[in-house]
Amino acid sequence: MRKCLTFPKFIYIKKRKIILNSKQHIDLKELLKPENMIRLYASGAFPMADAETGNINWYLPDIRTIIPLNNYNIPRSTKKVIEDENFEIRIDTNFEGILNGCADRESTWISEELKTAYRGLKKRGYIHTVETWKDGKLVGGLYGVTFRSAFFGESMFSKVSQASKAALVTLLRHLKENDFVLLDVQYITEHLKMFGAVEISFEEYTKLLQKAYAKICEF
Repeated sequence: MRKCLTFPKFIYIKKRKIILNSKQHIDLKELLKPENMIRLYASGAFPMADAETGNINWYLPDIRTIIPLNNYNIPRSTKKVIEDENFEIRIDTNFEGILNGCADRESTWISEELKTAYRGLKKRGYIHTVETWKDGKLVGGLYGVTFRSAFFGESMFSKVSQASKAALVTLLRHLKENDFVLLDVQYITEHLKMFGAVEISFEEYTKLLQKAYAKICEF
């Protein structure tokens, strides 16, 4: 892989697992510092907190899910419904509203500790939001982490029907227009399949990472 970032001595990747150097005393909170988080994202890893314990683990699955930016799909029915709803789409105007909206569910992987970590990434310019508004109220949207020409989708939510789909449609068009290479959506769902999401091997995913890191794109 193109070497864009180097890891601190206490982090290394082995057989697609995040390994901490046991010879050093490590505070796991070090992994949530912005400079370490973006290094881990750049390796293809992503964090999730346990809904019960709050413990944050980093994951590097063998099978990855992407939406190809040169071959995505917007269902006709979705286009019509979005047009009928007359949503207003905004970008990067209400990060806290999006973050809290995504975390506001009965069981969530977005813990308070992760929220704080994401705020750190936001200050560094690595996080972006696509927001769906209606009648002056935030009714849905999504956020993700960007690095060079890769967008790592994290979470989305809807308070009214179709709001998250409207945000995703906007994201797809926005990334395509701005020449992004990779849209990583982590895991396959029926909702994402509608938009062309496919599963690929880690080897294929790594090739896309290489291509994405060779190009700098502005969100």
